[in-house]
Amino acid sequence: MTCSPGIITLDRIKELITPLDLCPLIEEGFTAYSRGEVVVPPVGELCFDTPPGDTHIKYGHVKGAEHFVIKIASGFYNNPGIGLPSNSGLMLVFSSRTGILDTILMDEGYLTDLRTALAGQIAARYLARPDIRTIGVLGTGIQARMQVEHLLPVTPCRNILVWGRTPEKAVRYQRDMQALGYSVQTAKTPADVAARADLIITTTPAEAPLLSAADIRPGTHITAMGSDTPAKQELDTGILEKADIVVADSISQCRTRGEISKALAEGYITKDRILELGRVIETSQGKEGRQPRSVRLSDSQITIADLTGVAVQDIQIATAVCRALKKTEGKPHE
Repeated sequence: MTCSPGIITLDRIKELITPLDLCPLIEEGFTAYSRGEVVVPPVGELCFDTPPGDTHIKYGHVKGAEHFVIKIASGFYNNPGIGLPSNSGLMLVFSSRTGILDTILMDEGYLTDLRTALAGQIAARYLARPDIRTIGVLGTGIQARMQVEHLLPVTPCRNILVWGRTPEKAVRYQRDMQALGYSVQTAKTPADVAARADLIITTTPAEAPLLSAADIRPGTHITAMGSDTPAKQELDTGILEKADIVVADSISQCRTRGEISKALAEGYITKDRILELGRVIETSQGKEGRQPRSVRLSDSQITIADLTGVAVQDIQIATAVCRALKKTEGKPHE
């Protein structure tokens, strides 16, 4: 007879994870992935047209680790109109020794949102200019908020220029972020955002480019994280050709989804021009104890991080929850 798995709900997950500094663990995951120490099969996904939405299944394990993780995450974009959150999901944590389900993290998509925002923070730390004066945001949803909030350890900048497909949502975003102490202005077009922002975060489910190469000024860093299926695209492929540094969270994954996949298919970039985030982190950290540094060679370079979301992020954040749980309560179940 086997034991029943421990079920951890969202409120408890937030209690456990809020005090933790998760970025080092996520960075360790990216570097282990780039060294070939993580098994990550191709993403499983279901895409829906009516209503629009998608469900992703991401799974894998760090070689030699105690657990492996299967994550199911959904995004249905019309849900707010019927009083439901757009994102939902859960993570299943299994024993790597027995294959038995150990813990169910009923996070309702929160851990996916958090690890995505942390990846944005990491990308900005290694790729953005230090003197950010304006943060540009395309989109008004959860990531449009969390990505900005998690830039706090990277930059003192509190100036936001936001564009939303729905003006009313842009105004609501402005009001909400101003309540958190940000100075927020709304833009009429994505190009208006690019004309003034030093760091641009794209967070939409767009299937046609929102920005063109002509929009992007020297010195701009772009964190593109909305394009997580083969059909989605936020950046014109010419932007990647124009960029000085192009970074993928996973080169193999970005061959089939994300901004990089489109630029590769159209011949605007070649694989040898793409860096992987784990390698960037490892190279930039250098000797033990040295402060991380940007990979930029000058403040005028254009940099892009294409974040499609890698299962190792889910593994690492689920591991953090389970470790914290064991410290406070012992094993998740007896």
